[in-house]
Amino acid sequence: MGKVSKRDIEFLFEISSLNNMARGWTQHTGMRTASVPEHTYRMMWIALLLAKAESADEGKTLRMAFIHDIAETRVSDLSYVQKVYVNADEELAVKEMFAGPSFEGYTSLLEEYERRECVEAKIIKDADNLDVTLEMKELASRGSDVAKRWIQEMRPMVKEKLYTNSARELWDALLIADPDDWHIQTNKFTRQPNAGK
Repeated sequence: MGKVSKRDIEFLFEISSLNNMARGWTQHTGMRTASVPEHTYRMMWIALLLAKAESADEGKTLRMAFIHDIAETRVSDLSYVQKVYVNADEELAVKEMFAGPSFEGYTSLLEEYERRECVEAKIIKDADNLDVTLEMKELASRGSDVAKRWIQEMRPMVKEKLYTNSARELWDALLIADPDDWHIQTNKFTRQPNAGK
């Protein structure tokens, strides 16, 4: 452990603070929404799915997905309304976060993500937008009229902003998918003939 610095330890505590941060959606939906780490976890799976479909570098895609929102420990997760009024200096946040820790090589990966030139960066942005759509579908299925309205009003804008064909195909599939099919169709009553007897 001789190579682990004090800043490395501070960094680990800092990223843990994301567990306590409500995302911007919470204000507008009035419902519990995913934390930044929860969003990042699912978004990584979406990114992996897209990386496979687009023949992208899966390792690079996952590393980029893993850190895409890291600056939010310092600048918060601003909602789509707040972003109209606030310009968060994510570049400075990342520069200072990675000053010293063993993870400093990731700064250039974040810069590459922000440029959106490589297919992996495009996939990450697509996965980010698709995860929001998934969450809105879940909230809508639990009664959020705001989420239902968001899906309808954002439909033309979100699809237009997607970079990859795979993301556009997934977007179309998400719009007609039922968030509860996976557990309703895979339960003991449908899988075990004697269940409940």
